[in-house]
Amino acid sequence: MRREARLAISLGAAACLSLAALPASAQQGKGTGSPASASYAQRFASLCAACHGANGRSDMPGTPALAGQHSFYAITQLFLFREGRRANEAMTAVAKTMTDQDLRGFSDYIGTLPPVPAPAPATPPDAARMARGQALAQEHRCVMCHGADLSGGQQVARIGQQREDYLQMTLREFKSGKRPGYTQAMGEAVSRIPPEDLDTIAYYVAHFPSAPAKPAGK
Repeated sequence: MRREARLAISLGAAACLSLAALPASAQQGKGTGSPASASYAQRFASLCAACHGANGRSDMPGTPALAGQHSFYAITQLFLFREGRRANEAMTAVAKTMTDQDLRGFSDYIGTLPPVPAPAPATPPDAARMARGQALAQEHRCVMCHGADLSGGQQVARIGQQREDYLQMTLREFKSGKRPGYTQAMGEAVSRIPPEDLDTIAYYVAHFPSAPAKPAGK
């Protein structure tokens, strides 16, 4: 088995073992109205909002929007930061202070943040580039994991309307091997895609049309 494949498996296993080992007290009060969730809402506001935005939609270049992200995906990334598996000095410094209960609390709170549409661009997206990006996304099977609406699910990231600069950076890091994934799927998916096509995919995903709001109660 290749070293990279063993690393991916070990990362996934370690994350799952860490979550399974959480004490019962860490899993109490997961509802949005509980004291625990209120505490992590306050901690998010004081610790995370300066970079990621109070509503989870970041205005800071290179910083991902968290709004609409899935809690299991969020806890996996926090775990990778805490264990030094992802390279980001600021996030590693923050995550290293987190207990297992904190990983659960912050990720559960992130999971309650509804998707926030990207700001309307000054000019409409380039139709030809959007068509090319859509074709590339279908050719390379982005929708197979991230869904036809690019909303992801569980350990798969929501990518629709994510920041374009962050998407560009992330795709290039997966291609170079700088960024580890939960599995080898992303590295394998982008390994043979030229950088200019990665940028086109990032453009398409960042400008992906917002899904219409669902009626209340649906």
